[in-house]
Amino acid sequence: MRVAIVDGYTDEPAGLGVPPYLGIYPRYAYGAIKKADKGANVFYLTIDDLRATFGGENGIATRNKTSNFPKTKKILETADVIVYIGGLHTPGKYLSAVPSQVDEVAEFLRPFKGIKILGGPAFMGSAHQGGTKITSRELLLAQTVFDHIAYGDLEAFLFDYTKNPKDADPFRFRDYTELRDYAILGAEVVRQFPDFPDFVVVEIETQRGCPKAMGIGGCSFCTEPVRYRVVEDRPVKDVVAEVKALYDLGVRHFRVGRQSCIFSYMAKPNGRVPVPNPEAIEKLFAGMRSVVPDVKTLHVDNANPAVIANYPEESMRIAKALIKYGTPGNVVAFGLESADPKVAKLNNLNATAEETYEAVRILNEVGARRGYNGIPWLLPGINIIFGLPGETKKSYEITFQFLKRLLDDGLMVRRINIRQVVVFPGTPLWHMRNKVKVEKHKRLIQHYRHKIRHEIDLPMLKRVVPVGTVLRDVRAEVFDNGLTYGRQIGSYPLIVGIPKQIQLNRFYDVLIVDHGFRSITGIPVPININRESPKTLELIPGIGRKTAIKLLVKRPFRSEDEFFKLVGEEKRELLGGLITL
Repeated sequence: MRVAIVDGYTDEPAGLGVPPYLGIYPRYAYGAIKKADKGANVFYLTIDDLRATFGGENGIATRNKTSNFPKTKKILETADVIVYIGGLHTPGKYLSAVPSQVDEVAEFLRPFKGIKILGGPAFMGSAHQGGTKITSRELLLAQTVFDHIAYGDLEAFLFDYTKNPKDADPFRFRDYTELRDYAILGAEVVRQFPDFPDFVVVEIETQRGCPKAMGIGGCSFCTEPVRYRVVEDRPVKDVVAEVKALYDLGVRHFRVGRQSCIFSYMAKPNGRVPVPNPEAIEKLFAGMRSVVPDVKTLHVDNANPAVIANYPEESMRIAKALIKYGTPGNVVAFGLESADPKVAKLNNLNATAEETYEAVRILNEVGARRGYNGIPWLLPGINIIFGLPGETKKSYEITFQFLKRLLDDGLMVRRINIRQVVVFPGTPLWHMRNKVKVEKHKRLIQHYRHKIRHEIDLPMLKRVVPVGTVLRDVRAEVFDNGLTYGRQIGSYPLIVGIPKQIQLNRFYDVLIVDHGFRSITGIPVPININRESPKTLELIPGIGRKTAIKLLVKRPFRSEDEFFKLVGEEKRELLGGLITL
């Protein structure tokens, strides 16, 4: 049997699969097919392979990619089964990849004869950037193009289908015992990932379902408790075995992001706020680190700030374990959503503003020390959602003042993610959709988004990465309009704009010289002061245009001492070791 897996990329509340991140769905799908039929030929393609081959360039996603028309077309023409994986539930801004929509991929796949299967969170629909609702149009379209839609776990359906198509139940879910072999066998697909081996970040699953939802229900907008109605913790030994298999294949970057709250892994249920289990989390991360001795990235993602605030001693142990066994630049995303207590109550949100403040303070106490890659070891992120039911004009100001308090009190937040609410069928919000405030408060939302970016993000970014900071191992990803854009590999890496064209898909150490609202400007070091362009010389901290002109006149310099004599000896403290001749 020949199977083509088309990865349309996924982004959902507890899981990311947009390059350079390789999500769980393609790996599990590959493993399930191989478990059912060892002789199956399984090919991995991305939506960008299809875009480059058949047209339909989607912005920056294919700007630096070349078409491999014969290979992609032949795989699809000869495939007995074509599996499409997609689903965009928490849309964001992406640097070098754009997730697909069902209607886009349907046009690509419609001409091919293989049995077509849709999997991943796409069966619930996808959220368009900035959208306030989803329509049934794409779901109806999916039913006309795809022969099967997996409403349960795609890997469970694919295993059954490969064994005997008549026995395949599209609503069946697997458990972690069944997943064990799929995960190990599926690791092999990483070899076909475009960013393998140096730049791929593999998403690792530890838990599914929402611990808070089991106590008092989930947040009004969230699809996680809709899809997984019970909480299931994945055994430590299974996680470690999968990580080892991936590491042995050459993977060096891992993101333990497939869970709603890493601090609630194997926690004890306790109503709204489960009791964390530091011993289990220490065992998990110690186990992973023991099998990845030369790991370059070991990060996490989501956490419920209420857990950290209500159990500070246990949470500090967990945070210290993440630092001890992980790598710097780690970010724990907090789902505050709104600081307005009325909105929080109506939408059953994770945490109060005071709980979130305390959680931010605790993580700063433990993780604010700067790591060897230039970024603090472990910082919080804040998720904000605008447009929730119950919002008034005052709600936006309350949230803004909460963020300003964090800034004024000297705390650090790695990033503030602002989204507009999206309504999905099956969520509590679906029944309150007539109360969604996005359209009514459109101008107000734009105003406060702008206000947060200018008055909070900019000064916060200057605090997290001051001018003169050297970020290590920044991957150059995209060149566009005179700028090379790069970022470190990690959970929420900063986008660095480099004001010149440099070779892509290489790592650089970058000196930070300026700040935007959500990104930074940097120049690669060491800086060759005899060959560097005038524009770059001007950007060196403390140089400026007048001194840059003097440098150009004086070049070539024969020693560092000669350089510092011209620009000032006080610059040696910052630039010493960062220049070359």
